[in-house]
Amino acid sequence: MAKVPGFAKAFAGRWRIVEMDVWENDFLDLVEEAHLTLKGSADGEIAFGALKGFLDVRYGTRDGSACAEFSGEGHDENDPACGRGWVVFGTAGRLVGYIPQRQRFKASFAKEHGFFNSLLTRSIRKTA
Repeated sequence: MAKVPGFAKAFAGRWRIVEMDVWENDFLDLVEEAHLTLKGSADGEIAFGALKGFLDVRYGTRDGSACAEFSGEGHDENDPACGRGWVVFGTAGRLVGYIPQRQRFKASFAKEHGFFNSLLTRSIRKTA
């Protein structure tokens, strides 16, 4: 197994997905609270809509910025699903990601502070 770089710890945590370009926000929490979980090691989890997947994560760089790239397998409406994607740090402590799956979309992420401000719709909150 490849050594995990020290900066991977900055990605570790449960990140709340609250917006994606392709789907309405109501769809994101269809089955459970939409999230991306990165453990700061080689595994993680993603869930939104009817999709739940388990991830194989690698940390590296993309265009000179630290990134977490992942591929995964899971289920979408009980059908087998697989895919890949990546996240980088954007502004204000947010992660910004790209996940090509059926349709292309981007997801925005932001750290959780124990509350949700509905006006901050372009963020995912990081939970402990």
